[in-house]
Order: sequence, then C-alpha cells, then structure tokens
Amino acid sequence: MATETRGGGQGELLLRRILAGMPQLAQVWFRADVLDRYREDRTYRVIRTDTVGRVRCPQWLLDFGIGGDGLIHASVGELTAHLPPGEQAHWAAHAAALPVSGNYLLMQLTRGACIDDGDVRRW
Repeated sequence: MATETRGGGQGELLLRRILAGMPQLAQVWFRADVLDRYREDRTYRVIRTDTVGRVRCPQWLLDFGIGGDGLIHASVGELTAHLPPGEQAHWAAHAAALPVSGNYLLMQLTRGACIDDGDVRRW
C-alpha cells in the first residue's frame, strides 16, 4: 500500500494535475453509508476490492476509491459525468470533509464577506 510522504507522492501528483488544468480530478469524500440505498435495491450492484469499488445499475455506473475509516471518495469528473442529477443530491447529502474553517468557506462562497473573528496576528 502506498503511503503519503511530505513533499511527494500521489497527493502531490494529483494536485499538480489539478492545478495544471484538470480540475475534474479533484477528490470529494463521502460517508460509506451513501452506498446503503444501493445495496438494499436489487436494481443496483455494489462491488469492491480492498481499495476501489463500483456502483452499477442499468442506467449508470460510478467508480470510487475506498479511503478507510468509513469513507469513500470519487473525482469531481466521475461524479459529474456519471451520476444523474437525482443521484447527485443523494451523494451530496452524504458528503464528508476534513476539518475546515467555516469562515474561509464563507469567504469563498460569498466574495466580499466581512470576517471578524479575532485580532490579526503573525502565524
């Protein structure tokens, strides 16, 4: 199993490709329970190996990575190209994220937002 190392590895390669104009490679994380509805419906087939999986039905299929700790991930490109709009809402409801700054996200979503959460200081 590959491990991430500081200043290199698969994460660095992925980020370099995203920054070079391939944003569809950006990864989005989900709680693995997003798959429950598909496992319970005979229309769908959910299969996996140790590190990757697939959801398939007659109309679409989606490949995903298995990240451990109850999380799976897929690229933005896979999600937008293969998930029908009705399924995108289901997946969005199961989105997971690493700890984030809510204020930073607010700044990204609402340009010009005024953030006052303490004194400015050196890092």
